[in-house]
Amino acid sequence: MKILYSFQGTGNGHVARAQEIVPILKKYASVDTLISGHQSQLKAGFDVNFQYKGVSLLYNKTGGLSYRKTFTDNNFLEAIKNIQEIELSKYDLIINDYEPLTGWACALKKLPMIELSHQVSMLFKETPKPEKKDFFGELVLKYYVPSKKRIGFHFENYHPQIKKPVIRHKIRNLCPEKKGFYLVYLPSFSDENIIKILKQIPVEWKVFSKYSHLQFRESNVEIFPIDELRYLKAFENCEGILCNAGFESPAEALFMDKKLFVIPIHNQYEQECNACALDKMGISNSKVLKLEEIQAWINSNQHLKVDYPDDIEEILTKEVLTF
Repeated sequence: MKILYSFQGTGNGHVARAQEIVPILKKYASVDTLISGHQSQLKAGFDVNFQYKGVSLLYNKTGGLSYRKTFTDNNFLEAIKNIQEIELSKYDLIINDYEPLTGWACALKKLPMIELSHQVSMLFKETPKPEKKDFFGELVLKYYVPSKKRIGFHFENYHPQIKKPVIRHKIRNLCPEKKGFYLVYLPSFSDENIIKILKQIPVEWKVFSKYSHLQFRESNVEIFPIDELRYLKAFENCEGILCNAGFESPAEALFMDKKLFVIPIHNQYEQECNACALDKMGISNSKVLKLEEIQAWINSNQHLKVDYPDDIEEILTKEVLTF
């Protein structure tokens, strides 16, 4: 059996999930990999056979999705050409983690594809969403990757086809402790905006920044360039995590029993849906980086026990490879 595993390179979650899934698939089949997008700070850790610039969502530095940058900095004509020209007929199965080029190519050429992503869980009516629906956001979730066969991942099993998060073994193998400091990963905010707020809260902050190439400290806020090993060490020992309302980082924080505060990226509907789901679970969240709300979270005794089993191999063998 020959498989193409295609995944999105916007954000780190898709890459982190691929790090777990691809080695398992290679036990059962011949596997090629394809990535499109250009906003991840994680390295795949395995050979990537095909790489495209694709179409990525782009952000400003004040916590929001930038429609202007998204439409001006992406080459949509090149993406359409890639969809038309990409050769997929040699594969028995395409597994797609929210990757639009192969998604649309499979739809147009009627090739066998199964979508395996967090985003696809949003298409089930049982998944929590804000009371006020975002029409454009709903369209993006539905049509960014057109698929018929779907398995989603989310914080809870809202539907039989929605599975618990894939927690990478780099996280499972950590020995969590709580050493008083707080970890911050908010790539949609500038370092200046983060420092301005957090230095007013008298705890130690370790901020991992995609904008800084140098480590520096301002008052009680320490800034680090993106470094996976250093990040994992901080993740292991922190009291809590302040991050955007993506999926993998909050899921890993819950798995590690860390206090969690999330800020959805403005105009990013998927993150607003994630924040809604986390809110129903009792997790603190805010639409902005607000001093009073973060201080209240620091003072809280937030605790939530989750059960995220290491069952991705069973899901792949019983529900994906039999497709």
